[in-house]
Amino acid sequence: MEEKYSQQSKHDFRNAVVELSSHLQTTFSSRYKKFDEFFKELLENAEKSLNDMFLRTYGRLYMQNSELFKDLFIELKRYYVGGNVNLEEMLNDFWARLLERMFRLVNPQYHFTDEYLECVSKYTEQLKPFGDVPRKLKLQVTRAFVAARTFAQGLAVARDVVTKVSAVNPTPQGERALLKMMYCPYCRGLLTVRPCYNYCFNVMRGCLANQGDLDTEWNNFIDSMLMVAERLEGPFNIESVMDPIDVKISDAIMNMQENSVQVSQKVFQGCGQPKTLTQGRASRSVSESGFSARFRPYNPEERPTTAAGTSLDRLVTDVKEKLKQAKKFWSSLPGNICNDEKMAAGRVIEDECWNGSAKSRYVFAVTGNGLANQVNNPEVEVDITKPDMVIRQQIMALRVMTNKMKNAYNGNDVDFLDISDESSGEGSGSGCEFQQCSPEFEFNVTEVTGKTNKIDKNTNTSAAAASVGLSQAALFFSILFLAMQRQWR
Repeated sequence: MEEKYSQQSKHDFRNAVVELSSHLQTTFSSRYKKFDEFFKELLENAEKSLNDMFLRTYGRLYMQNSELFKDLFIELKRYYVGGNVNLEEMLNDFWARLLERMFRLVNPQYHFTDEYLECVSKYTEQLKPFGDVPRKLKLQVTRAFVAARTFAQGLAVARDVVTKVSAVNPTPQGERALLKMMYCPYCRGLLTVRPCYNYCFNVMRGCLANQGDLDTEWNNFIDSMLMVAERLEGPFNIESVMDPIDVKISDAIMNMQENSVQVSQKVFQGCGQPKTLTQGRASRSVSESGFSARFRPYNPEERPTTAAGTSLDRLVTDVKEKLKQAKKFWSSLPGNICNDEKMAAGRVIEDECWNGSAKSRYVFAVTGNGLANQVNNPEVEVDITKPDMVIRQQIMALRVMTNKMKNAYNGNDVDFLDISDESSGEGSGSGCEFQQCSPEFEFNVTEVTGKTNKIDKNTNTSAAAASVGLSQAALFFSILFLAMQRQWR
């Protein structure tokens, strides 16, 4: 009978945790998918708009050079999905290649070798043949894409952390405390008496001690997400950058057309006078180029429909509200579980509740959050020298992502995190043996960037205590690994 009730109490506890965290996990998962869908569709729409506009304006001439623009969007998409793309170098290369193509078209009477055109491309920055468009667009695209990609990854990290941390396996000591709290009243015939609220609070604080340690890094992560959300709303948001990119490139092309004589003269001075084509070939080249077309004024009504059936403003407003609600989730988890009338009596019922031994007032104070505070927990025996490795892994994952968010907020490019859409972990508890934890001890991040953060006090305390036993040895090596991470940064 005791075994049956022990299993039932553990089942009830797990269900309570999962019920509270599943909504949060679903929220982050759905928002990640929505943002990802929006960003990808936005790129598709921008490419389609540019292709349609240039085809109407330049016709066959555009078709002959369309791979240049296709390559631009291929690289932008590759960057967003995690490709090894340097945005600044890629954009510089795009403008250099565009200058080579246009230089030929505005000077059809000359023959240009590949070496000569390479010399021409070197003058892109100096001559500014496209006006100020390349400089502005590079700044806008870089900041917009860094913020968009990093924010989407942040949502995926939050989803994965919630999934892994909410899979709770209480320790044997925690199981005994849960059994005593939830089913021992039955042995006394107190079938309708529920546990005292503070009694429940202490049991949950003990069983969720490691989850409590997640709170500080979780809150820092949420704050950094809100900072990057500001970038998504500002002048460098990806929608305002990509939606009119065809018009911006067309402005650059028209600027080159208008200044082609001055640009050509300066190139001839720097690269030398090119050879003139024979008269027959020159006339054919001029007629074939037909480079006299100009873009007609931009008509907003001809833009593609908004990506993913929504707007970036609406998406950001919604997710900001969800992020604010998610703060302090882990430190609030014990109290939220005990607020359920199935788990404990109400706060005002102080004398007519189960205190662990009788129907009476609960006299012990509520312990603090986190592993270190459980040394004086009157209800659950917690070994504070054995932190849960899965949760320590998630603390590090949050710390890494927070640094990336801060870099993205400041406009600095960040490394891509390789995150699978359905990644999840097995259960975690209030401590585990090395053999049980080792399959989970794999960081789901690629590289640490940003300034060094201090390893939390509890981890350092644990490292000092890990001196004997196989599980203590595992802890020592894990802390050593975290210390090495600091050196890498």
